[in-house]
Amino acid sequence: MTVQVAALALDAGQSSTRVRFVGVPDRGDLTLPGVRTSTPLASQWESFVRAGLDAAGAPVDTVAIGSSGLGRETAHDLLALLVDAGVRRVIVAHDSITSYLGALGDGEGCVIAAGTGTICLAVGPRDAARVDGWGNLIGDAGSAYWIGRTAMEAAMRGYDGRRQMTGLTALLAEQFPDLENAYLELQGDPDRVARIAAFSAQVNQLAASDRVAGNILDKAAAHLSESVQAALQRVHLGGRTVPRVAAIGGVFRSDRVRRRFTDYLTLQWPTFALTAPVGEGIDGAEALLALAPGHPLYQRLSIAER
Repeated sequence: MTVQVAALALDAGQSSTRVRFVGVPDRGDLTLPGVRTSTPLASQWESFVRAGLDAAGAPVDTVAIGSSGLGRETAHDLLALLVDAGVRRVIVAHDSITSYLGALGDGEGCVIAAGTGTICLAVGPRDAARVDGWGNLIGDAGSAYWIGRTAMEAAMRGYDGRRQMTGLTALLAEQFPDLENAYLELQGDPDRVARIAAFSAQVNQLAASDRVAGNILDKAAAHLSESVQAALQRVHLGGRTVPRVAAIGGVFRSDRVRRRFTDYLTLQWPTFALTAPVGEGIDGAEALLALAPGHPLYQRLSIAER
C-alpha cells in the first residue's frame, strides 16, 4: 500500500532551509542550505522540494513555503516546475508571515524579527500590516546590520576626531589593521552585509563600558519599538489594551536591546511584557496549511492549484 504524505512544509531562510514532513509520525525535519536572495527563488525552492520529496519516499499533494527574499515570485512559478512531481497545491508566503504564525499562532498581535535585517508584522481583527524589512540600503532600522554599520561609522568618526573617542575604533582596527583602507576592503567583499552585521556582537560586548556603543544599542531598540508601535497602530491595536508582542532574532539576544525595547513599549503600555514565542518559522510554515480564508494574513499568500 502506498503511504501518502499529507504535505511538505518549508522554512527557507538565508542561513538554512528546514523541511517538515507533515503527516509522517516520528519523522524529524530535514535541514538544507539557505536561499540566496540575490538570485531567482523559484528554482531554489524547487531543489528544496525535490530533496524533500526524495527523503519522504512517498507522494506529496501539497507544499507550503515561507521564504526570505520573497518578491515577485509566486506559487504558480513553483508549481510549474513541479509538473512531474505529483504536487497539486502550492502555498508561498513571505517568511515574516510564517515567523508570525510560528510565534503567535493565528491570533492578534505583533511579531518583530531582528537579525541581519529587520521586519515587523502586526495582525488585527481585520487587517495585517508590515513595517520595514526594506533592506540594508533603505531600511532594516535597528537590525544587526544597522548596529554594525552605525558602530563602524562611529569608530571612524572617533578615529578622525570628529566625535568623542570610543573603544569601537580599536575593535574595528582588530579587523582592519589598515583602518584607513577598511572601507575599500568592505566595498570589495561580496559578504559585506553579513560581515558588517557580525560587528554588532562586538558592539554589544562593549556597550556596558563604552557610552557610544551603549547609545547605538539604545537607538536600535528605539527603532525596533517604533516599528512595533507603527504596525500596531495600522491594525487598530494601538489603544489601551496591552497587545501581544513577540521579539525574535539574534539582535534580541542582547540583554540591553531587549530591556530597552521593552522599556520603550512600557511608556505606551505600563503593564507591557513580551510574549514568549510558541514556536518557530517551520511551525508557521506548517500552519499555512490550515490558515482560514477569512484570516487577515490569508490574502497575503500566493496559492496555486491544479
